[in-house]
Amino acid sequence: MKTITKHYIDGTYVESHGREVMDIVNPTNAKAIARVTLADEEDARRAIAAAKRAFASFGLTTKRERTEILHRLHEVVSARVGDLTSAMVEEYGGVVQFAGPIVQAGASVFQSTEKALQDLPLSRSWGNTTVTMEPVGVAGLITPWNANALFLCAKLASAVAAGCTVVMKPSELSALQTQVWLECLHEADLPQGLCNVVIGRGDVVGAELVRNPDVAKISFTGSVAVGKSIMRDGAATMKRVTLELGGKSPNILLDDADLGKAIPNALIIAFLNSGQACAAGTRLLVPKRRLDEVKRAIVDTMPAFPVGDPSNPKTAVGPMVNAKQYERVQSYIRKGIAEGAEILIGGEGHPPGLNTGYFVKPTVFVNVTNDMAIAREEIFGPVLCVISYESDEDAIQIANDTDFGLHAFVSGTDMQRARRVASQILAGRVAINGMLDDQQAPFGGFKHSGIGREFGVYGIEAFLEPRAILE
Repeated sequence: MKTITKHYIDGTYVESHGREVMDIVNPTNAKAIARVTLADEEDARRAIAAAKRAFASFGLTTKRERTEILHRLHEVVSARVGDLTSAMVEEYGGVVQFAGPIVQAGASVFQSTEKALQDLPLSRSWGNTTVTMEPVGVAGLITPWNANALFLCAKLASAVAAGCTVVMKPSELSALQTQVWLECLHEADLPQGLCNVVIGRGDVVGAELVRNPDVAKISFTGSVAVGKSIMRDGAATMKRVTLELGGKSPNILLDDADLGKAIPNALIIAFLNSGQACAAGTRLLVPKRRLDEVKRAIVDTMPAFPVGDPSNPKTAVGPMVNAKQYERVQSYIRKGIAEGAEILIGGEGHPPGLNTGYFVKPTVFVNVTNDMAIAREEIFGPVLCVISYESDEDAIQIANDTDFGLHAFVSGTDMQRARRVASQILAGRVAINGMLDDQQAPFGGFKHSGIGREFGVYGIEAFLEPRAILE
């Protein structure tokens, strides 16, 4: 049993002022593997004060100085990719085939942000006017439990590139992963107070970051409900906000799609990170005339997506993060049945032989209509809804008939047609023929999926304010 009692403030490890203790549970076997002492408001205030002191000098640094820091961060995180992956598998139950690439993506984001910073002009002039892009100040960075290393790296990289100092609040469910990441941070030998990390609950530490007047910016990834509260409570001190929230992403299979490729891709996209991913394509829109063909293809392809031990490289779906999430997914499966949807694959309960831990059966519903709760609400588990449509225009209408707009997917062989459909979907990212990524491309959502963008130049700009000097 590991014990975590310290936070990282002003360049050093400090004992927690908060006294609340919680257990970290391995979701594979439901056994406690660590105990963490959570931060309180005083820990948060100490971290904010350290970041405020550091900003007085760091806010004046040059591009070159910031790129050197990004380079060091890339080196130290890259050296610990294996350890970070192992911690993610143990603590979160992330399958290794997902955890490894996601941690590697976290390390590489420092490189991509360094390139973006080089491409971003921080000063523009015309006539007697000069406009400089200035860091907003101290930034509070609040990250979720489902891809800890990537979120920590991505938010820190953009903030550092902009010249901001930060207080980070990772999810308390990711305390073990965060400890490995903190060792990287300490080894990078950053300027004192540049990056401070306190592990605590959102309604305690997160709330202090949102209301504290010395925090100028909040960057948050998480639920829509919490995002709305950050907007509301942060308004009192005019907080700048970037909110990356939920999704109910559509995946449109056009009638010319090659099902031999499109269905495996659709299941990869739907069961991404065991379904615990905001970008997961959990609404599969298929032409009505090909529905039976699609159903047969899904049944034939499902054996390639086994559920089980997340440390096994062949496992595609691991456990839910905790008992609460397990029960949430079960409740939606029951709700889908009650709404009249038909279970093609999966259903309620544990998969055979996996009664210990928080495993659920990967589930595919057919005969789903877009007004059902399972088609409208984010389940955050391996549950796919198959919805039929009549025409391209009908598919686009169904895809956009949602409160969300984070991600979307289009599958088809006629690329011109696929691009035409993609261009009409209201989502921050639309990928054609697979789960694609580009760390220079903006990531964020329309509608209830959030405000602002992350990654690349767009992510850095979110931490900057323009200042004009006229002579």
